[in-house]
Amino acid sequence: MTTTSDNSTLRAQGLTKVYGTGDAAVHALRGVDLALSSGELVVLLGPSGCGKSTLLNILGGLDTATAGEAWFRDHELTAMEHAQLTRYRRDHVGFVFQFYNLMPSLTALENVALVTEIAKAPMATEEALRLVGLGERLHHFPAQLSGGEQQRVAIARAIAKRPELLLCDEPTGALDSKTGLLVLEAIERIHAELGTTTVLITHNAIIAEMTDRVLVMGDGVITEERRNARRRPARELYW
Repeated sequence: MTTTSDNSTLRAQGLTKVYGTGDAAVHALRGVDLALSSGELVVLLGPSGCGKSTLLNILGGLDTATAGEAWFRDHELTAMEHAQLTRYRRDHVGFVFQFYNLMPSLTALENVALVTEIAKAPMATEEALRLVGLGERLHHFPAQLSGGEQQRVAIARAIAKRPELLLCDEPTGALDSKTGLLVLEAIERIHAELGTTTVLITHNAIIAEMTDRVLVMGDGVITEERRNARRRPARELYW
């Protein structure tokens, strides 16, 4: 495995992703450069189809790049084989997606336990659910929970293994604004208590106000980068 001495938690250089070939080729990423510091809360902002999810999937080890480099600390993700990427995802990355992907036949507690059983040094399952405000819903099945509660179970599942990276792809996309704010408050609380480097994908510009830094994407590249002078608490956001 290739290594480097750079001290960024996560970074990419010239990251390119092309699907298909010839006239049918789709250029999802066109040479992305970025660097994320430990403990940062960053938003990737942009319209659907601009490359946000493709970038997040490569950084999270779910997809591979066509060209360029991606690094987690001193390990080159773009040089890893399938088994190495699997270990990287298992040991270092928590994922939250727009759809919750919970097992319907398992309780909230049991859904989170699926992760803690394979993690190296997990937190207690009950603790993960309490962090997202579901300490009283441990034994409820997904069908007995609201959409926001199911998403918070998914967040608890993602953070129960104490990941160094939390990658969230449109976590409020399927929720109304009131419920979405509860989910954002859960992400905010986890970031504050665990210090996890967190990347949040959204097309909602208002959500960007709760982060340290905003990366705006368009047509497969980062078109703008700015730092917020103040992180606005999630409870103050409205859309």
